[in-house]
Amino acid sequence: MSSAKLPGRRATLKDVAAALGVSPATVSNAYNRPDQLSPALRERILIAARELGYLGPDPLARNLRRGQAGAIGVVYADRLSYAFADPAAALFLQGVASATEQAGLSLLLLPTPDSPDTVTSAAVDGFVIYCLPEGSSSLQAALSRGVPCVLVDQLVSYGQPAVYIDDEGGAHQAAQHLLDLGHRTFGILSLELQFPRRRGRPCTDREAGASFRPPLERLSGYRRAIESAGLRWEEAVQVLEANENSPEEGETLARELLSGERAPTALLAMSDQLALGALRAAANLGLRVPEDLSIVGYDDVPSAGALNLTTVHQPTVRKGRLAGELLLAQLAGETPAAPELLPTELVVRGTTAPRRTVPTHP
Repeated sequence: MSSAKLPGRRATLKDVAAALGVSPATVSNAYNRPDQLSPALRERILIAARELGYLGPDPLARNLRRGQAGAIGVVYADRLSYAFADPAAALFLQGVASATEQAGLSLLLLPTPDSPDTVTSAAVDGFVIYCLPEGSSSLQAALSRGVPCVLVDQLVSYGQPAVYIDDEGGAHQAAQHLLDLGHRTFGILSLELQFPRRRGRPCTDREAGASFRPPLERLSGYRRAIESAGLRWEEAVQVLEANENSPEEGETLARELLSGERAPTALLAMSDQLALGALRAAANLGLRVPEDLSIVGYDDVPSAGALNLTTVHQPTVRKGRLAGELLLAQLAGETPAAPELLPTELVVRGTTAPRRTVPTHP
């Protein structure tokens, strides 16, 4: 047997078969159906293939023959860098990957602020749809592909397997905690409510017509607690909507609230990223946390513990893993599961305290 590399061209499966005097099907079995060969014969084939420079079957061609792409698409409504810059998004992707990698599937990130063509043309076996706005053309494009889908943090499940967290319950816990501490004036740093994004005070219609589930549910939870305490929402609460989920945006919004005539004694941030910005704003304004100002975040990302931030914990990695497992179950032909609602829990740390009798706002 001659096993020298072939000059001037890439070795093929047929070259390996010819060098060993076996059929191409036998060489193919060494890669695709190893149980059909004796261990000794398979080892001979793999050694000869390496010596000839044959790299194995083309995975793309193999997947096309099987009608598979070998990848899962994760569709989300932001730019690509968001998946790496936002800690909660990164933890969610970690969870999805921990499930799909067990099945040998890759992840294809599909940032689609308004680009349904990206979803339509994606070579994937299914989609994890992550918090797209209701009515999104990308959402409809994914659902119309006819491949398995799992919806995460969506307003409507469309009869698909879905994973949610108890956004409303977590927000209620956060507001109730501040009420129990004696706070009666609140600032809410809201995630974006709908497209197009808009920073500032949302009108009533924009609040009521929110197309993203998390901020809609969290506003509902805050409102339920505050109004149950006998307070008028319009008098006790100021809402500012973020243009993006970042510490910089949280700092801008918090500074506006804390510098105004109706400066609140407590801030409810819909993410730890926004809460981090609020902590910066308070420090720059000479306000002590929690003596002068209480702050509650949402998500409980790893940095929240380091900052001693009181926040709402959501099981972000578990949420991603469950979404991946539900998609794998569909790919295996199992009956789609009922929607899953994961619990949230308030984690009290060091950024909340009883309201001062006379706030020392600048």
